[in-house]
Amino acid sequence: MGQRVRLGGWVHRRRDLGGIVFLDLRDRDGLVQVALGPSWASPDLVARAQTVGTETVVLVEGEVVARPPAMRNTELATGAVEVHATSLRIVGPAETPAIPVARGKGEELPAEELRLKCRHLDLRRPELQANLILRHRLLQRARRALSELDFLEIETPILTKPTPEGARDYLVPSRVHPGEFYALPQSPQIYKQLLMVSGFDRYFQIARCFRDEDLRFDRQPEFSQIDIEASFVGQEDVIGFVETVLVALWDEAGHTIERPFPRLTWREAMERYGTDKPDLRFDFPIADWTAQVQPLGVPFFQGALKDGARVRGIAVPGGASLSRKDADQLAETAKAMGATGLAWVKRQGDQVSGSVGKHFTADALAALGVRDGDAALMTVGPDRVTSPALDKVRQDVIRRFAPQPKAAHAFCWVVDFPLFEPDAETGKPVFAHHPFTAPHPDDVARLDREPFACRALHYDAVYNGHELGSGSIRITDPAVQRKIFAHLGLTPAEIEARFGFLLGALAAGAPPHGGFAVGFDRVTMLLAGATSLRDVIAFPKTTAARALFEGAPTPARDADLAALHIRVVP
Repeated sequence: MGQRVRLGGWVHRRRDLGGIVFLDLRDRDGLVQVALGPSWASPDLVARAQTVGTETVVLVEGEVVARPPAMRNTELATGAVEVHATSLRIVGPAETPAIPVARGKGEELPAEELRLKCRHLDLRRPELQANLILRHRLLQRARRALSELDFLEIETPILTKPTPEGARDYLVPSRVHPGEFYALPQSPQIYKQLLMVSGFDRYFQIARCFRDEDLRFDRQPEFSQIDIEASFVGQEDVIGFVETVLVALWDEAGHTIERPFPRLTWREAMERYGTDKPDLRFDFPIADWTAQVQPLGVPFFQGALKDGARVRGIAVPGGASLSRKDADQLAETAKAMGATGLAWVKRQGDQVSGSVGKHFTADALAALGVRDGDAALMTVGPDRVTSPALDKVRQDVIRRFAPQPKAAHAFCWVVDFPLFEPDAETGKPVFAHHPFTAPHPDDVARLDREPFACRALHYDAVYNGHELGSGSIRITDPAVQRKIFAHLGLTPAEIEARFGFLLGALAAGAPPHGGFAVGFDRVTMLLAGATSLRDVIAFPKTTAARALFEGAPTPARDADLAALHIRVVP
């Protein structure tokens, strides 16, 4: 109190109360109330304040004074004081904003499309400013944690060579080399391996990556990842590095996390939760009930139990409260994921009801772990169908029953992924992650005869049902790398043309190495409590990959296309 101050900012709100004008002045540090009244400001100054519109940029000078006790705002950091302004200057007049920046409690936001078109206004919202400030802090904390582990920050090229990494490349035409193209990197994968071969034994980068793929709420065509690679390491070393970084990031956001994180094999995760990114805050595990259900002769199951199909289900504590409508909605969830349907049975005392209830007794349900007041939700089919279906059903059940989580922050590692998976159309091997992942040492001998039985030295970090990132130990033997490429259908000539530079480097003496990439945008989204990546990126794209604020992409001029030796075919 008593300090003379000079402040600059945007007018968040204006209120005119009985001759005193109040301006809420906002900048990135927050809000302060500025008051202009006849006791300390000239009549001209008060009159000028009465005309100031919202989002106008002003400079004020005045004295900090205590607010009357009844007028204090405990929800505002500066709520105990206000500034009695004796000078007010408009330095940035503003038109009426297309969208409001100030919002009252419970007031809905404008439509997201409109907010993205007016991103310069949307970014003024305190919530988004807080998100981007948190993003900055997390970036600096990640850099500090990795620097303390003796990692070097090294930049890798943005204009590079097209290589397969699981998504479509963004191509950039070369003007000086007609008909030739660069690609924007899907990740720095090959370059960071080359840095290991070059002797930089610990690398990291806050890397910009580009993938031309269909978008969702947690995907963007350009994104950032905390990318690391280290030499003379095994899986345990890399996991230790990543845990150190993640614990530091959560600490920066105000959360204490214990390590080491628990682990699940890929098979365990798929068997118990139907997904390789399980949400371990909750129970509701998936179980194999084939042996218990098969003798009951349930028609829904009998015709489908062939070719490796199984009956799998979830015991839902308290599930007897589900209505028929609830059960039908859960069945639609399962069908949307490819299942033939969802059978359900409720147990209330000795009474059993449900879509297949007449085939069950209370004792039969007890054998499935379904107690009085519970329900069983079941489907049948091959694992590739039942796993995703029951994963979605489990998520829906958790949402409906809203049980108390066992922990607020449930991290885990998922390890021992398959090296290959069958292509959905051809059945031929495709890499489960990327083709530079080393096979498990115990499975190398099976590469030729049983490629689908080979495990990978691959590991994912999972948090509350979200994949935070992936990593692996890399292939360093050129012969093994060629064999992997051949399994993927590449001819020797194609291998040489696309990856000859990598194979040549590996043949020059490559240390054992491995790494990881943390999805930084996703981590920021989760720690900010946001519901979309777009809320933690300054200028994001829509799910149609459009930048609404700038109006990109846009048609190119004929002269520019001609210089690039390109003709657009309608």
